[in-house]
Amino acid sequence: MIDPPAYDPGRIDRAERFIAAPPERLFAAWTTPGDLVRWLPPEGAEGRIDALDPVPGGALRMVLRFTDGAKGKAGAHHDVVRARFVTLDPPGRVVLDVDFPSLDPAFAGTMRMDWRFSPEGSGTRARVEASRVPPGIDPDQHATGLASSLDNLARLTELS
Repeated sequence: MIDPPAYDPGRIDRAERFIAAPPERLFAAWTTPGDLVRWLPPEGAEGRIDALDPVPGGALRMVLRFTDGAKGKAGAHHDVVRARFVTLDPPGRVVLDVDFPSLDPAFAGTMRMDWRFSPEGSGTRARVEASRVPPGIDPDQHATGLASSLDNLARLTELS
């Protein structure tokens, strides 16, 4: 058996943005299936939630289908996201351990995703950090995807 490539322990992929909504609304978007499927998939992807149990130890399973022709980890144009909620600290923090089933060993390993929602002025500073990122995930594409998810979260939650 071939060992998967090791992740870079110094690599942390990040994105952040200000969102004109309270932290409680952003946190609720993690726990409401209809909201989660609208904002978490990045631009060029559609999602389907197969499991969502937002409690410590609970599961999240989402299938992403890439509508823009992008190559997926699990198949020609799709990804499967299997995650376990590690920490839920309403309304400020959600931590998950995420796996991407794939035949390609470059995507093996469990990535840690740490989402934080901090009050700032009339809204919230939303931040996400990904550590233990599998080496098959391109850093620039990952940063773009994380920023896209935050843009989607803003569109969904911002007060008008």
